[in-house]
Amino acid sequence: MLELLLEKIHDARFMTMLFAAIAASATAYTLITPLLVGDTLSKRMKAVASERERIRQRERDRLRNDKVSLRQSPKQIVSRVVDDLNLGKWVAQEAARDKLQMAGYRGQAPYITFLFFRMVTPIVLLLAAILYVFVIAHLKQPLPVKIGICVAAAYLGLQAPMLFLRNAISKRQLSIKRAFPDALDLLLICVESGMSIEMAFRKVSMEIGAQSVPLAEEFTLTTAELSYLQDRKVAYENLAKRTGLDGVKSVCLALQQSERYGTPLGQALRVMAQENRDMRMSAAEKKAAALPPKLTVPMIVFFLPVLFVVILGPTGIKLAALH
Repeated sequence: MLELLLEKIHDARFMTMLFAAIAASATAYTLITPLLVGDTLSKRMKAVASERERIRQRERDRLRNDKVSLRQSPKQIVSRVVDDLNLGKWVAQEAARDKLQMAGYRGQAPYITFLFFRMVTPIVLLLAAILYVFVIAHLKQPLPVKIGICVAAAYLGLQAPMLFLRNAISKRQLSIKRAFPDALDLLLICVESGMSIEMAFRKVSMEIGAQSVPLAEEFTLTTAELSYLQDRKVAYENLAKRTGLDGVKSVCLALQQSERYGTPLGQALRVMAQENRDMRMSAAEKKAAALPPKLTVPMIVFFLPVLFVVILGPTGIKLAALH
C-alpha cells in the first residue's frame, strides 16, 4: 500500500489529474457557495447586542468587588493544556490580544485557543515533516538538508496562527474601510437631526449592517460602552484600537475633542467623511495603476503561447502535410 502511494505521488500524470480535479472542485465550490449562504446578519447582530448586558454586568461587578467576569469559557481540554504547560508565559505575545480583537475574536476563549494552536501547530508540522522526509520519501539528501526541512516546517507551524490572524484582520479592515465613509454620512445625518451620539451610533449600526457586518458590530459595541463606561473617552479609544485604521482613529480623536471641548461635531464629521472617501478612492486608483504590471507575467506565460499556437498552428499543419 505504501509503495503504491509513493508510486502515485511520483507519477506526473496522476498528480496533474489530481491537481486539475482539485482546481475544478475549488472553482465549483467558489461559484456555488454564495448561492447557499444564508442571512447571518441577524444572528451576528444578536450576538453583538448581547455585549451590552455583558458590559453592564462587568461594570457592576467591578464597582461591587473589582472582579470582571469572562465573556466566554474556553473548552476544558484546551484551557487545561494551556494552564498546565504555562503557555501564557512561553508562547504568548503582548500584541496577541489586540490582534485577536482586531480580527473580531473577543474574550478569553479565543486567546486561550490561540495559545493552544501556537503550541500544537509546530509540533504537528514537525512530526509530519520527519515522517515524510525520513520514512515515506527517503530523500537522497544530506542529513543537514533533511534537518533544515524539518526545522523550516516547525517554524512555519509557529507562524501559521499569526498568518491566520493577519489574514482575518486584513479582511475585516477592508470591509470596515469600504463602508466607513457611508457610515460617517449616516452618523452626520443622525447628529444634525438632534440625536445623541449613543442613539446615532445605534441607528447607524442597524443601517450599515447590510453593507459591513464588522462595522455594525464595532458600532454596537461602541454604543454599549458609551452607555455604561464611566469615561466616554475610553469607548472611542477602544473603537480605534479594535479597528486599527487611521481613518477611524482620526474620527475617534475628533469625537473625543468634541466631548472634551464642546467643538461642533457636524462639521468635523463632514470633513472626516470626505477624507475617508478620498482615501478609499485613492486606494482604488492605486490598485488600478498596479494592475498592468501584475498582468505582464500571466500574459507572457498563459496568453502568448496560446496566441502563437492559434496563429502558427494552421501553417504548421500545412507544412507537415506537404512533407
